[in-house]
Amino acid sequence: MRTTYLDASVRLYFLDAAAEGGAIETLFYGPLSEAMQVAGGQPEEVQAGLYMQTDNDVVAWLDLIGED
Repeated sequence: MRTTYLDASVRLYFLDAAAEGGAIETLFYGPLSEAMQVAGGQPEEVQAGLYMQTDNDVVAWLDLIGED
């Protein structure tokens, strides 16, 4: 993820690949620091489908924290 400062505006969303055709649910819009707290508080099965989107990149949550 190229934008890495803690106040960067991000969209945290969940991509449910199990749903027919896939489904996207936005969980949070705001600073990266808060989005990381929201993401970290999700159950493990949800964390596997989380993504952070900035104005110039998208990264899987587990890749961002080095778990995948």
